[in-house]
Formats: sequence, C-alpha cells, structure tokens
Amino acid sequence: MNPDLQGRVALVTGGGTGLGLGIATELGLAGAKIAIASRKETNLDKGLTHLRSQNIEAFAVKADVRDADEVAKAIDSAEAHFGVIDILINNAAGNFVVPAERLSPHGWTSVVETVLNGTFFCSREIGRRLIQQRHPGSIINIIAAYAWTGGAGTVHSASAKAGVLAMTKTLAVEWAQFGIRVNAIAPGPVETEGASRQLWADPNEREQLLADIPLRRFGRVEEIAQVVQFLVSDRAGFITGTTLTADGGESLPHARLDAVNKLRKTSLS
Repeated sequence: MNPDLQGRVALVTGGGTGLGLGIATELGLAGAKIAIASRKETNLDKGLTHLRSQNIEAFAVKADVRDADEVAKAIDSAEAHFGVIDILINNAAGNFVVPAERLSPHGWTSVVETVLNGTFFCSREIGRRLIQQRHPGSIINIIAAYAWTGGAGTVHSASAKAGVLAMTKTLAVEWAQFGIRVNAIAPGPVETEGASRQLWADPNEREQLLADIPLRRFGRVEEIAQVVQFLVSDRAGFITGTTLTADGGESLPHARLDAVNKLRKTSLS
C-alpha cells in the first residue's frame, strides 16, 4: 500500500460502480478511508464488498445528490463513522446519447440536476464544514472535454458539465484562502460496463469513437483513478482551479490526421 493518503477521509459520489468505484479503490489503496454514496442500495452493497475485499476501510451512504437535504444527512452519517471528510470526488452523473430536439424535459432535468446541482450541493456541504472547522481539503469534479467543445448528442450533459467547469474555477478562487483546493478531471471514453451499454453499444459507434482517439483505445478506469489520486495528494498542493484532461488526445485537433498518415506511408514507400 502506498500511504500517500494515510489519515485522510474521502467521499466518492456514484462510488458503487464503474469509474467511481475505481477511484474509491485507488484512494483506499493509497491509505484513505472511503465513504461511497449512491441512490441504489445494490450498487452500494457491491461497492462495499469490493472495497473491503481489498482491505480498504469503507462505509456506504445512500443519497440522491439532487436532494440537498439527503446530501447533508449522508455526510452527517459518513462523518459520524469516519470523522471529517477532507476529500470529495463529485463523480455522480447521468448521460445518454440523444438528438437535442428529441430530448424530453424530464431527460434534460434529470441529467442537469444530477451533474450540476448535485456537484454544487455536495461541494457546498463539504466546503461549509471544512471552512467552519478550519480544515483544509480537496474537491475533484469529474467532467468531460465536451464541457468546452460541446458534443453532439449530449446537450444535457455538456451543458451541465460546462456549468461544473465554471463552478470548479469559481470555488477554487473563493475557497483557496481556507486551504480548500478545487480541481476537475476530464476523462475521455473510459471502458466501463455502464459506458459500453449506454454510449457505444453499437459496434459501429464503438469503432467510430476509437477512430477519433489518437491513442486508438479507450481509457482504463485505473488510469483515471491514478490521476485523481495525484490531484488530491500533497504532491499537487499548489494546483487549484485546473482541469486535467485524460482522453488519449481525443479533444485535440486531429482532423487532418488521416491525410498525414497517408502522406507518411507514401514517403516511406
């Protein structure tokens, strides 16, 4: 075990499955005590079983991040169990691909409330407590590169994550004086069960996505989790208000890459 985060307590929203569980595991293996939050008991049970199988001190709290009162009660419960939460990972999200004109009001509201409102409610609750106790901390918001580029088929998620990007910078400025660092990570496509089912279930869509990533592969959960671990650690103590992109180069301009590769092959023949 790398004791990088020994003595720290982390809350990971959406921490029972997928990327959230991967992040929770990485932070736990680095020495942190872990609280995971989810709306679904089954996800919490599975996540807790996994974390404890890795000898990680873990606790689960049921909460819908869209409800500020539920968030406060969940944090009360986690702090009663572990003490002050000094790391928050805002990972809870919702997304599905849909043309904007077909997106229902409910679909829009559901995603925006989870991503934007949920991130604020959790950040506000943790921030208030850390400020009152004069305790430093670190908040990481999981966003995506389409927060600044836009993304066809994801108007709900892109709009919400753009708000989280602005929130990250704003809170970083406001809370720096209290020793609270606020950063974001923008993962590209990461291979998880949920993403595979909801975002690239069609083999042709999957191939198209891969073609748009210069590294020609999806990210791995552990790769993103290791970036999170770095940003919440003291090694990143002078970093705040920053978004670290880990997307295999997907968000970089690469429209002429195929033409360049053809030229490269011609020149080598």
